[in-house]
Amino acid sequence: MFHKTDVLVIGSGIAGLYSAIKISEFADVVLVTKKEKSESNTNYAQGGIASVLDPNDTFANHIKDTLIAGAGLCNEKTVEILVKEGPGKINELIDIGTGFTLKDGKLDLVREGGHSFNRIVHAKDLTGKEVERALIEKASKSPNIRIIENTLAIDLITEHNVTGLKHLPISSRHCWGAYVLENESEHVIKITSRATILATGGIGQVYYHTTNPPIATGDGFAMAYRAGAKMGNMEFIQFHPTSFYDPNPGSKSSHSFLISEAVRGFGGILRNSSGEAFMAKYDTRKELAPRDIVARAIDTEMKKGVMSMYFLM
Repeated sequence: MFHKTDVLVIGSGIAGLYSAIKISEFADVVLVTKKEKSESNTNYAQGGIASVLDPNDTFANHIKDTLIAGAGLCNEKTVEILVKEGPGKINELIDIGTGFTLKDGKLDLVREGGHSFNRIVHAKDLTGKEVERALIEKASKSPNIRIIENTLAIDLITEHNVTGLKHLPISSRHCWGAYVLENESEHVIKITSRATILATGGIGQVYYHTTNPPIATGDGFAMAYRAGAKMGNMEFIQFHPTSFYDPNPGSKSSHSFLISEAVRGFGGILRNSSGEAFMAKYDTRKELAPRDIVARAIDTEMKKGVMSMYFLM
């Protein structure tokens, strides 16, 4: 089977769906997803989205907080763009139909680790699921978007797929779409496109412990690498600090249930197996320190001789 489109989007998380929606305003889009369109890391995101919406907050404050949390590793220009475009994107999500939680008729802004102001927009504690719902509904109504579910992207179509051109310099390669496997029929489909967007999500399942869903297997990274794409910042893998203890990590039935950062934002305290609240030893912000600091603090406590179980109360 063969499909042809203007733009091929691989992945149905917030990045893939949002890209498809925006592009569909002026081009035809085919979006392929390995599971059902609602299954993604986006769907499991609980806490919320940080944006400057409080009149007392400023872009400068948000930029400063982000650079501090980034420990000197952030691209400052990128941070500035993300922060300044944030409020407009939140309003766009609202216009699309996202039902963020309100308080007294206004967005209920809360605080999470690394932030000096209440600037987290949320939909109760199911923010990712609500954003995903709104985007799927919008995308499904677009006559210019075709969503193909239960389809696994195998490889990008570039010169490296063609005998005799495998050694062509990377700078001379082009992408003309992708080969995808239709799970139900077990047929390989060729989809050609004028442009291809990889929005395939994370790589959490490569690790023994992860709160990522089972589909986060890093396929996009592998396809991009084989095609000769420039890979960068591969060492920045985010681990969520808190989840319910799983006695059988790595098993087929295992899935670590994520405990939202919002719990710490509302006053949740981390304690070790002795009942000691330990975060003050590692950072003056305690439980509201950035995730990497909290994760390292938990790891350090767990390595002090006896494996500890952590709980919030």
